Amino acid sequence: MPVTLNTSDADFEARFADMLSAKREDSADVNDVVAGIIADLRAGGDRVLCELTARFDRLELTPERLRFSPEEIAAEVARVSPEDRAALALAAERIRAYHARQMPEDASWTDPDGATLGWRWTPVSAAGLYVPGGQAAYPSSVLMNAIPARVAGVGRLVVCVPTPGGVVNPLVLLAAELAGVDEIYRVGGAQAIAAMAYGTASIAPVDKITGPGNAYVAAAKRQVFGRVGIDMIAGPSEVLVIAEGAQDPDWLALDLLAQAEHDADAQSILITTDPALAHAVAGAVDRILPTLPRAEIAGASWRDYGTIIIARDLDEAAALSNRIAPEHLELCVDDPEALAAKCLHAGAIFLGAHTPEAVGDYVSGPNHVLPTARSARFSSGLSVLDFLKRTTLARLSPGALAAIGPAAMRLAASEGLQAHGASVEARLALLNERGAE
Repeated sequence: MPVTLNTSDADFEARFADMLSAKREDSADVNDVVAGIIADLRAGGDRVLCELTARFDRLELTPERLRFSPEEIAAEVARVSPEDRAALALAAERIRAYHARQMPEDASWTDPDGATLGWRWTPVSAAGLYVPGGQAAYPSSVLMNAIPARVAGVGRLVVCVPTPGGVVNPLVLLAAELAGVDEIYRVGGAQAIAAMAYGTASIAPVDKITGPGNAYVAAAKRQVFGRVGIDMIAGPSEVLVIAEGAQDPDWLALDLLAQAEHDADAQSILITTDPALAHAVAGAVDRILPTLPRAEIAGASWRDYGTIIIARDLDEAAALSNRIAPEHLELCVDDPEALAAKCLHAGAIFLGAHTPEAVGDYVSGPNHVLPTARSARFSSGLSVLDFLKRTTLARLSPGALAAIGPAAMRLAASEGLQAHGASVEARLALLNERGAE
């Protein structure tokens, strides 16, 4: 049974704090194992990559077969039904249109002292996109990672996706094709992250790695950070639903279960001002859950991490939401826009009863790669900006250097950096000589 909390109870704060601090991800210490894999991969390259693929994915490969050939991709993509192709194409179109609006503009101006200042945005040269394999092979994640990279102008896109036992998901390959991916490799795990970060004879290194994965993938991303950029270290997924009024309990139950069926460590939370609605939703979950194909996974998530909170009013609900800082926030209330203005920390907000989070996973347009584990307090979901770098630009006229240079010399002296000040002083001395002539 899920935990039920009431903000009016004397022990609410203690129990709410316990919920916030609960560790949902796999607690096994994988760092040493991952460090060993990375070291082996750096030393052995393709040979180690093939050995680890045989061990973990039960797939014997040679370096020549690490990458999917164009013929293999075409054959697999041909297996996709017209209906699935159309749905994936619609998703790709909407994701591309949304992310195109995120592109920032370069800027340049001349200030009153005569200094021309500004910035420019340029894409990383190569990005590596990790896609989980097996049961968790999600073509939607390919689109959400690859399309923003392509919109940003990344020159080379690489996908690594494991194919356990040689089983390929044709939709993943089609999604890569629709998104404009250049290279697809049938490898996964920490070894795939290491290969994209450090390179092998068959896989050239990239500049940034994005995409979800298990605890080993997350640990590998953490360990290669600095060698390459990464998007985030994402934990188990989560949804918070705030509901009031005449909401359909079955709709709310399905929204909670849609999150729970992702993973046994996922978390679904309902906050409502109506105890009767809370009771009705809990009953609907119990009734619907056994009918799901992934009932065992969803049931474990709901049993271990599901939470229902009774709040005094929506202001209190918003305050609790800000403390939770959920990955996904559904506002099933009469005036969702007004409530959204009070919800400051969330990866993505879904406004109104007709905007289920599940639509956001696929076709609404915004990215579904979002901060988890309360990190929405300080970070954002994946976007075009993750694949761009901002470079500042400055050009001083002689007059601008004369105007602001002395202050730079003064500050350099205060920090004991003589050459800093001298590099400015030498130029100012020349300007003074020319002015005296």
